[in-house]
Amino acid sequence: MNRFRKKNIHDLLEDSKKNTLKKTLNATDLVLIGIGGTVGTGIFVVTGIAAAKYAGPSISISYLIAAFACVFAALAYAELASMVPIAGSAYTYSYVAMGEFVAWLVGWILILEYESAASTVASGWSGYVVGILKSAGITIPEMLTKTPIEGGLINLPAVLIIFFIGGLLYRGMKQGITLNRVLVGIKLVVIFMFLMIATPQIKSENLADFMPFGINGILMGAAVVFYAYIGFDCIATAAEECKNPKRDLPIGIITSLFVCMALYTSVSLVLTGISHYSELNNAEPVAKALRENGSNIGSALVATGAVAGITSVLLILIYSQSRIFFVMSRDRLLPSFMSKLHHKYNTPHYSLIVTSVVAAVIAGLLPLEILGHLVSIGALSSFMVVAIGVLILRVTDPKAHRSFSCPAVYFTAPVAILSCGYLLYTLLIKSGFWFFMWLILGLVVYFSYGYHKSPFKSRK
Repeated sequence: MNRFRKKNIHDLLEDSKKNTLKKTLNATDLVLIGIGGTVGTGIFVVTGIAAAKYAGPSISISYLIAAFACVFAALAYAELASMVPIAGSAYTYSYVAMGEFVAWLVGWILILEYESAASTVASGWSGYVVGILKSAGITIPEMLTKTPIEGGLINLPAVLIIFFIGGLLYRGMKQGITLNRVLVGIKLVVIFMFLMIATPQIKSENLADFMPFGINGILMGAAVVFYAYIGFDCIATAAEECKNPKRDLPIGIITSLFVCMALYTSVSLVLTGISHYSELNNAEPVAKALRENGSNIGSALVATGAVAGITSVLLILIYSQSRIFFVMSRDRLLPSFMSKLHHKYNTPHYSLIVTSVVAAVIAGLLPLEILGHLVSIGALSSFMVVAIGVLILRVTDPKAHRSFSCPAVYFTAPVAILSCGYLLYTLLIKSGFWFFMWLILGLVVYFSYGYHKSPFKSRK
């Protein structure tokens, strides 16, 4: 039964004092982290690919459906984030609500989610950079821009950008936050410019066949693009570096989600309006669509904004994964060196190194589609767990202080569970094998290491 022992909030707060991260983030920073960790590959790459393969012009409806599931999950996240202002996101919340074993599984799923997401985003960044260089007359050999499965040797640009971001975060989150502010500003300006340039060029014939793949295509599209909304989960991982987490975390989570929902829906509708959906299955669909409509300057601006936007997403993902490693190590479920802080920069430097190396290997060797499915599976799983956790804590700890309470919780949380559960089922049919293999590996690691190192085990 020790495997199901829970940590109370007081214990978690005491544990967090052992290795103190600098509290540098305010509500604005959290909103920008949410936008920075959300709007990138999803809007500049995945929108086109998902439209071409799954939903056609109705990909905009897919984004709304995914957002619908996210809104309910976000309200649950906001309540738990205000109750448990500790790094670790869904891993930490499940430790409080459901115990160590469930927390381990959630943490293991988050590792899959963030590492796959970072690798996916780096692959998207590589596609845009290669396109920009090619338009400038600089051609990188295909063997250095494609994975072995795609007929190349390694996706070298993806590997290099991961190591660059990892090195930047190694020196401190202050530098990362400054860069994120700049990058988010650039990509928001570029997105608005795209909408202004492209909207007058919408062709009604491109939208005539609005649902070419039917309802099933829209739902599959929603499941595939779901990972484009994981930015608000990244906010929860930053809890220990937030100056006023009980107030600012809910603000950051909810505000960033609604901003991103509006951006995704509008861009996807305009994109499929200026270019036929069947032409969007490429590494730079937004820039290419503008180029084919005679706007070379707009295409260059969008490509530049895409690189900035995707870089900010990668920055937040690597940051978030390193904090997951950090907290799981502090709980002794992973090796202790991963929770050590750098003596000068006060960063979890070993966690950042591990995160960067693993993401670089995956991005350099595995194709984009499989990674994207795994990210969505991980995100949907963790969102469901958080919604379940809110319900459990309302029953087991009804008097706990909640600076933000999930409205209509006995409606909101079940809707989040059911909507995320349906999208998860849709994806498991397609890519469930790799997910379950990862879970089996996680069980092996837990019972061979984590269970024996657990603080609850030592208290028997």
